[in-house]
Amino acid sequence: MTTPSANLHSQLAAMIKRPPITVTPDATLRDAVQAMSEHRIGSIIIVEPESSRPIGIFTLRDLLHKVAAKSCDLDQMVMSVMSGSNLLMLNWRSTVYQAALVMARHGVHHVIVVDAAGKLKGIVSQEDIYELQSGGAKAISGAIRGAKDLDTLVSAAQDIHRLAERTLAEGGAAEALTQLISSLNDHLTVRLIEITKQDFELPKVPWAWLAFGSEGRYEQTLSTDQDNGIVFAAPVEQADAVRQAFLPFALEVNKRLDTLGFPLCKGNVMASNPELCLSVDEWHGRFSRWLRSTTPQTLLDCTIYFDFRPIFGEESLAEELRAWLRRHIPDATLFLRFMAQDALRAQAPLGMIRDFSFDDNKEYPHTIDLKTQGTRLFVDVARILALANGIDETSTPERLRAVAERGKFGRDDIGAVIDGFFFIQQLRLRVQQTGTPMGLANRVAPEELNELDRFVLKEALKQAKKLQRRIQMDYQL
Repeated sequence: MTTPSANLHSQLAAMIKRPPITVTPDATLRDAVQAMSEHRIGSIIIVEPESSRPIGIFTLRDLLHKVAAKSCDLDQMVMSVMSGSNLLMLNWRSTVYQAALVMARHGVHHVIVVDAAGKLKGIVSQEDIYELQSGGAKAISGAIRGAKDLDTLVSAAQDIHRLAERTLAEGGAAEALTQLISSLNDHLTVRLIEITKQDFELPKVPWAWLAFGSEGRYEQTLSTDQDNGIVFAAPVEQADAVRQAFLPFALEVNKRLDTLGFPLCKGNVMASNPELCLSVDEWHGRFSRWLRSTTPQTLLDCTIYFDFRPIFGEESLAEELRAWLRRHIPDATLFLRFMAQDALRAQAPLGMIRDFSFDDNKEYPHTIDLKTQGTRLFVDVARILALANGIDETSTPERLRAVAERGKFGRDDIGAVIDGFFFIQQLRLRVQQTGTPMGLANRVAPEELNELDRFVLKEALKQAKKLQRRIQMDYQL
């Protein structure tokens, strides 16, 4: 049973509440089944007797399909019917969210959790994860996994939107809600890619579908467009041919995502753009050019592309990109300084005399853009701090928490900053829930807020200002 405070970004270690039930490879199938019955569990792990490292798993599904439907021989060794060749294991410091994605990608119901030495620590199931999600998420996840066509996914996308709106109306917190939206949207994208793949003859090379921007940060709201790309492994001389083979598939995925309610990106930040369908080496080259450039366009690009994570395919390719970036960022001090300088251009809309200041938007006067003048202030600074400190997390709150863990911030201080970020996110969600026109999707008029919300918004923006002062001092700007 998970703790009430656990969420999708909790480490898997927090999900392990009792020692795992195991047997050794020389145990009989009868021994394994009896142990499962005694402990009322649906699976059992087979471990090496000396190292305690997992080598296989036996589930009730295996009992049905590999035993009951065939020999019914309970005296055979369990290792002869266990699933071991594609054993899915995650480090106990991985997140619950990562476990959910692994299960969705591979169509399994369990992941094995190991410590840094590879020793078994426990097992996490889909049911454990469902306990963390709002009512209705389990049914939607099931519908997505079982979807055979685009129409079913369209219906699931509508259900996700309705669930998010209902959760928001019931007072759901912004952190849990954005995690819920991102989790279900990821499942939706994974299944869409799986269905679309069936219509194409894709190159037989390792590849991965990448998410950028808010999707890459797990911070999708009710109004979000597409930001995605592809990374693949191929020799330099074959890269262009492989790219040309991927592009029609990527275009179809982009079109179908648009049908699901994720509008095509106006800036063409999509996998169907040849500039974003690149080999590992080509991505390295592009990252290298960005780190050597300080043009406004480069800085804008990096605010999108440096928040990447894999959605589908070979995760190791994305990890290779991240490792490359981690190695080369320490030498890019001038680039980070310009990133910091750019992040400080957007100022918290706090007035010297009145509570708030306003931009020059004539169409929506006396309003604040909660994205560009609100959450972006936190997002940009968190990105710089993560890059400068070799932090791999992509979500804004996790980046800030990681910075605090390294002693760069007081825990109380960072807690207040994160609370400020999520209050503004909550306001954005509330505004979007009203079905306002696209131009107003992130805008709020402070005078239309109640007294408490106006006060908390002002305090949240002060936290953004405090965060900006941090990089201002770090880079002596």
